[in-house]
Amino acid sequence: MYQYTAFDRQFVQQRAAQFRDQLERWQAGTLKDDEFKPLRLQNGWYVQRHAPMLRVAVPYGELSTAQVRVLAKIAREYDQPTAEIFQGAVAAQNRLGDIQLRDGKAIGSKLTTGYAHFTTRQNVQYNWIPLSDAADVMDLLASVNMHGIQTSGNCIRNITSDERAGIAVDEIADPRPVAEILRQWSTLHPEFAFLPRKFKIAITGAREDRAAIHWHDVGLQLVRNDTQALGFKVLVGGGMGRTPVVGTTIREFLPFDQILNYLEAVVRVYNRWGRRDNIYKARIKILVKAEGQRYTDEVEAEYKRIVEQDGAPHTIRAAEYERVAAHFAPPALACDRKSADAKIAHILRAAAEDDVEFGRWLQQNVAAHKNPDLRAVTLSFKRLGQAPGDATADQLDAVADLADRYSAGEVRVTHDQNLLLPWVRCDQLPEVWREARRLGLAKPNIRLLTDMIACPGGDFCDLANARSIPVAEAITARFQDMDELHDLGEIDLHISGCINSCGHHHSGHIGILGVDKDGQEWYQITLAGSDGSALSGPTQAGKVVGPSFAANEVTEAVEAILDVYRAQRESGENFITALKRIGHEPFKAAANGVRVATARTPAADAVTEAA
Repeated sequence: MYQYTAFDRQFVQQRAAQFRDQLERWQAGTLKDDEFKPLRLQNGWYVQRHAPMLRVAVPYGELSTAQVRVLAKIAREYDQPTAEIFQGAVAAQNRLGDIQLRDGKAIGSKLTTGYAHFTTRQNVQYNWIPLSDAADVMDLLASVNMHGIQTSGNCIRNITSDERAGIAVDEIADPRPVAEILRQWSTLHPEFAFLPRKFKIAITGAREDRAAIHWHDVGLQLVRNDTQALGFKVLVGGGMGRTPVVGTTIREFLPFDQILNYLEAVVRVYNRWGRRDNIYKARIKILVKAEGQRYTDEVEAEYKRIVEQDGAPHTIRAAEYERVAAHFAPPALACDRKSADAKIAHILRAAAEDDVEFGRWLQQNVAAHKNPDLRAVTLSFKRLGQAPGDATADQLDAVADLADRYSAGEVRVTHDQNLLLPWVRCDQLPEVWREARRLGLAKPNIRLLTDMIACPGGDFCDLANARSIPVAEAITARFQDMDELHDLGEIDLHISGCINSCGHHHSGHIGILGVDKDGQEWYQITLAGSDGSALSGPTQAGKVVGPSFAANEVTEAVEAILDVYRAQRESGENFITALKRIGHEPFKAAANGVRVATARTPAADAVTEAA
């Protein structure tokens, strides 16, 4: 992991001190609300539906156990609203009504406190910290080299990457040193502090895209050309929201050391020509889509000017790259002398003889590693009674203990809102499984239906049209049978509470989008979205299945869609492959049949009448 220099540490601590001064002046009334707002946003502090929300930056998803323990401390001691705020939130939630499960049992969203939430961009969020405690929290974060700088605002946001960066067997080169160099280049960049809109960069060094680079403002993939020189494939203009757009490749190969100079040109042209008159048309995807080749031509011209006239000032020098890369050297781990093959054979025999759940866990939650003596283990934060991506303070402390014992003191946040242990010895997998199972983090559902992505939705977010958490809860409750989940196979289900698409519903094999109809919660379902992974195929946005569904119809509609898959799949065929072969119509007809079948139920009648 990258270790902050003395300058880095001083910078973060000074920023925390500046924020404390700003907060105190606002509390004293000498700093007006409209003056304080941009200052708190620049440090990751939003004001949401019920209380402030803090977004903490986790560059390329890597966390030390010291950082995880501080995140736990913040959850335990500061993610606690006043009684008045919490009671108001519960009252607001109750006015929205409950979701009906199949057996008619009503469940509502669970407004819990004392936890952290992992996002699809590998950050950590808190939903209940009072602003009066904000400066103390920032000091705590600074004590372990963490902050909220550029997690908000029209600037270059957190640089994200593949959670298996540096350890993936299909990796061409480790992207983390470049991700760190990009972080340093983009932090408080004086020219790009006030872009037309927020700007997100994702980078991967693997053949398989596990970082969803096609859905970012800029996506970078490390590649080698015909001479085996290392460079980047550069994609620009991806994004979700109201207008989902897959990124456009504007460079098939860019020399490795020129990436900062080229990005300077990419962002500079956007800063110059991006729209500032309409927030919905301000993202770079709109500019790239509207201008096409002209945008690419301007980037190339600007890049040429930067190289020829300015002397390519941001060229990555070998010495600097080596300095940064040295921080990402694999940890020295003592492994026994048995071969990896012998260890794995022993483990698999134990799985067959001991517990089918352990065998499933090995299949779903354990991934191959560059080092044959090691494995990457995903801890599942998707279970009944807990919102997807949420982790309690106790769970975070327990994960830190696991990582210290079994993963060289390192944890990673995944794009799918789980945590990954990247340095687990093969011979310790049974121990890790037993410990994770004891903690409730070993459910073998990674990449299966209940390993869903979901945003916080209307329970917390001021922008949301509908709640996401109760929908996730209802679907999770319906699909608790592990035999059924494994029979269905790998399915990406993504849920967003509004068109901003924080739950990445566009890229789900099954996507669910909350919409508002005259003050009532309704949900659109999309099919065949993809994030570009090997399972999903080429990146694309899902297609909408007919009119929207009432809240109590969503789980039934999902089940009807899966029933078509069960009935028509061919041997060995997964859901997304079958969907593409069969076509949308049978699935669409089945889902729409649920709307007809439930139209006369009391719950649906009540929703329809209210709408």
